[in-house]
Amino acid sequence: MEETPRSVGEASTTNFVVARPSAKTDDAVTMRGCGFGNFGVDREELRRRIVMPEYLRLAMRDCIKRKDSTAVPDHLVLPGAAAAATEELAPHTPMVVFINPKSGGRHGPVLKERLQQLMSEEQVFDLTEVKPHEFVRYGLACLETVAAKGDECARECRERIRIMVAGGDGTVGWVLGCLGELHKEGKSHIPPVGVIPLGTGNDLSRSFNWGGAFPFAWRSAMKRTLHRATLGPVAKLDSWSIVVSMPSGEVVDPPYSLKLSEETALDQALDAEGDVPPKAKSYEGVFYNYFSIGMDAQVAYGFHHLRNEKPYLAQGPVTNKIIYSSYSCTQGWFCTPCVSNPGLRGLRNIMKIHIKKAYCSEWEEILIPKSVRSIVVLNLDNYGSGRHPWGNLKPNYLEKRGFVEAHCDDGLIEIFGLKQGWHASFVMAQIITAKHIAQAAAIRFELRGGDWKDAFLQMDGEPWKQPMKTDYSTFVEIKKVPFQSLMINGE
Repeated sequence: MEETPRSVGEASTTNFVVARPSAKTDDAVTMRGCGFGNFGVDREELRRRIVMPEYLRLAMRDCIKRKDSTAVPDHLVLPGAAAAATEELAPHTPMVVFINPKSGGRHGPVLKERLQQLMSEEQVFDLTEVKPHEFVRYGLACLETVAAKGDECARECRERIRIMVAGGDGTVGWVLGCLGELHKEGKSHIPPVGVIPLGTGNDLSRSFNWGGAFPFAWRSAMKRTLHRATLGPVAKLDSWSIVVSMPSGEVVDPPYSLKLSEETALDQALDAEGDVPPKAKSYEGVFYNYFSIGMDAQVAYGFHHLRNEKPYLAQGPVTNKIIYSSYSCTQGWFCTPCVSNPGLRGLRNIMKIHIKKAYCSEWEEILIPKSVRSIVVLNLDNYGSGRHPWGNLKPNYLEKRGFVEAHCDDGLIEIFGLKQGWHASFVMAQIITAKHIAQAAAIRFELRGGDWKDAFLQMDGEPWKQPMKTDYSTFVEIKKVPFQSLMINGE
């Protein structure tokens, strides 16, 4: 049975309304998402709405520091009767903020200071110091510990709490993934997540009306952004599990969102057509925006390493986009010489795709267009800094192809292809749509080496190089996570 919004949390929050992101122009979403509105926000009123009582903030801080959700100092825990008699009231919408200091042109430290002025020091977390899973395991659990001792304020704070993430799509996905552990444990009141867009693409932020760029007037915009986060309705977001199974002994440096798994969890209903290695090594993870294989991931991989080697180049989203575009011209996407091996000019030489369609238990193979050099699996409407490569398809075309209108909470994921760089450029300019391949409820990619020694993959903006064997296949399987994440709609 699918979980309802009330069953997964926010039952006590008056502004809980499940809402799909509305269709707006990119400019309108960016302006509103960055906090440019026609109203002022009183700082003290904002603090009353989002700042938790000091004794709870200190208790959470100590539990996270000690990595023990029960390590609440005695002087911070009120006995049941005393707690009921106090005048401490839970704020309307208690809130915490995570900041990725590497995002937003390295403005994290300054932004952190501004947020601490608006909120409190204990409710703003630097991700280089406190990881999201530590907050979930020890911070939220601390509130549950105090609430179990009869503290009504702690109980209400735990039920009403919301989270804002100041970072890019990868950072938001990291936080959502850690909150997913609460679903697995059967916990109620899962905190919804809003976004302060500090990344380069910010497609998750765009999809939920938080805007697509770091605001120039961010100091004044921050109050309005936090205020909107207390009022915004909650929307659902599908998330997708991914399993990468490869021959044992292969050396790979996956992104932090992929974790080594002890077991290979591939669907046994589909027999592997390639040679399965006698021993396999598997990684598992979750993505929320997109997964891709091919040239776009290769460009992202090179850019990612260039930025890490020369961090002074990462001065902001605009600079990143210029460098990214320039770098893509050097990787052969725009011009691959005709004398080059055909294996360099198409993915169908090294890959097969099987899918499960909606409400269907059988796997079927789909053909890869021979000219496609990059395949993208897209969950959101936005991709590549607010572009819409899937397009706004007409009803007769949807019916002809057996597609339905795409939404981020429909249990389906879109698969499209990009050809050479010129084709990708026209798609990104929204002159044409991408090459529609399929709409699926589950996907399996089978990669086999040969002309290519390595394949390039990326997941929510985190690329890696995947070695391939000529003797054995590497499998990538994607399935919908049985629960949905909760997002705050910034509209």
